[in-house]
Amino acid sequence: MSTGEDSLAGEAADAAEEVSDTKALDVVARFGFAVLALVHVLIGVIALQIAFGGDGEAEPTGALEQLASGTAGPWTMGICAIGCLGLAIWQLSEATLRARHLPTGQQLSKTISSGSLSIIYGSVAFTFARFSFGIGTDSSESTQDFTAAYMGSALGNLVIIAVGGTVFGIGVYFVFKGLLRKFRPELRHFEDTRRGALIEVLGVIGHVAKGASLILVGILFVAAVITHDAQRSTGLDGSLKALTEHPFGVPLLIAIAVGLICYGIFALIRAKFGRM
Repeated sequence: MSTGEDSLAGEAADAAEEVSDTKALDVVARFGFAVLALVHVLIGVIALQIAFGGDGEAEPTGALEQLASGTAGPWTMGICAIGCLGLAIWQLSEATLRARHLPTGQQLSKTISSGSLSIIYGSVAFTFARFSFGIGTDSSESTQDFTAAYMGSALGNLVIIAVGGTVFGIGVYFVFKGLLRKFRPELRHFEDTRRGALIEVLGVIGHVAKGASLILVGILFVAAVITHDAQRSTGLDGSLKALTEHPFGVPLLIAIAVGLICYGIFALIRAKFGRM
């Protein structure tokens, strides 16, 4: 590529970055954080119900079914879809436009982490949109259908393992982000205050719990390939419910449930005061 083309590409990227810094996208992305915060709280509450013998689907679609109930449900789902889509676009801009200003090592890490989150938030936006039109689906069944569709061939098994490995990797990222307090720069407003110390505790517990839940989901993808049983790949709801079948599973399920609620509270504070 010539110097002139490099200059034009740089100017185009600068212009796109300026557009992504608009107040409108900031507001929509913050609303998307708030939506996801509520979803995590609801998943945590449902997981607690399951731990104590109750019913429910401890997954995004289970939480969305509760939000979609009522006459205003479709409109609520549509608005939430816009918020999550805005958040996905913001994360994509973080992975591309703003990551280019970072040193090479940090740039790669930022591209992978924010790029993965943009895909996740985009899929959540799509799920909200489906619910707004009354065509919501069960996440566990969709995960099993996906696994069954690809299982059987070497390439298909590789795809499943790649998906499981990606989910597992994102889970590990969240665990280390929590343990190492890597979320601190996102909430500079509360540094060195008592309130900040409480928010930090919520952030640590929440990120570790969210990471642990994703690690479980990733493991089940790989387990499905190893055992040649697509039914093993049950998504978040199935992985959490499976814990109740193990000796120390219920206490672990309770810990993850409480942690997801903590993550939801942290995300709600992040929506209001976080760096965008």
